Amino acid sequence: MVSGDSGFTLRAVSALAMMPVALGLVILGGWPFACLVGLAVVLMAIEWRDLTVARFGGPGGSLAGASVAGVGLAVVLLAAGGRPFEALLCLFAGALMSGLAAWRLGAAPLWIGLGTAYLAFPALALVWLRGLPQVGLQIVIWLLAVVWTTDILAYLVGRKVGGPRLAPRISPGKTWSGLCGGVAAAALAGGVTAWAIGSERLLQAVGLGGLLAIVSQIGDLIESLLKRRAGVKDSGTLIPGHGGVLDRLDGLVLAAPVLALLGLALGPRAWPWP
Repeated sequence: MVSGDSGFTLRAVSALAMMPVALGLVILGGWPFACLVGLAVVLMAIEWRDLTVARFGGPGGSLAGASVAGVGLAVVLLAAGGRPFEALLCLFAGALMSGLAAWRLGAAPLWIGLGTAYLAFPALALVWLRGLPQVGLQIVIWLLAVVWTTDILAYLVGRKVGGPRLAPRISPGKTWSGLCGGVAAAALAGGVTAWAIGSERLLQAVGLGGLLAIVSQIGDLIESLLKRRAGVKDSGTLIPGHGGVLDRLDGLVLAAPVLALLGLALGPRAWPWP
């Protein structure tokens, strides 16, 4: 087991190795970015299957679990092709059909249906946000800065300050001090990043950054609940120091859809850019 300063060093090295690739594909946008999102969906679907269906879903669990990845990929392809409405319909229909298929196979239909929606919705949100004319690149870079800052500072502050546990039955390592540190740092990162890429709505960026930090931490807790149910420490072993892809992207899985829904509900004024 890796722990202490060596654990943080391994996490930092892994993050620094992945960031340039991720940011490069975000900057390219279009199909290169869609391929990155599609790959993430497939890897998260495998981990979702291992955490839920393969362990508790019956004899057809692994086969049914493949539908989570299939629907997620279809949603990404439709969104990247400029058809977000069709992608949303595919998401809902795919979740329903995947659940029915799992039921027929003797697997866990609820977990398959939930997994399909839980992983495909953020994929759709990210591809749609990045494809927005003029502001897509700024929005996605800003979102990543907020979520990454939340993850890093919540971890560091929680370790250094400690204090009362945030949700001891779900994730004993998380503290209220870590949450507060992550939210404060994300709010600051939201304002600084918005200023650096040309926004004049700095107070809005600060407030939205803090809100998404809370959403991101909820996503982290949801994944922790899944891992506790499955009796494992990490969702996978792919990323040194982080565990699986779900471990690395659990906050983004909730933050991206919330940011997209705010834009749909309130229009462009929901974001720090006109």
